[in-house]
Amino acid sequence: MAQDQKHPQEHRDRLIVNELLVADPSDHNLAELARLRIRYINFPGARQLSQDLDLILEQWQLTEGELFEKTRQLHEKGKVYKKSSGEDVQDWN
Repeated sequence: MAQDQKHPQEHRDRLIVNELLVADPSDHNLAELARLRIRYINFPGARQLSQDLDLILEQWQLTEGELFEKTRQLHEKGKVYKKSSGEDVQDWN
């Protein structure tokens, strides 16, 4: 059996997940949840973080399919993530 890996963004993502656990499903929060679901969907590790992402979906009474559909609609309407002036940060990890 392969050993679990530690994702390089796990510490930062844990902070976001902790916020989502007590937040309401706003447009920004839905986009954050979808982004993190995609990041960790087949990642061999971060099991507690992945379980918390499942819990957030349950709390918000959404399936993963519904989450992705809602966020697709949000992204079609315009930018969900507003860039601060002069900021050019991309998070592809």
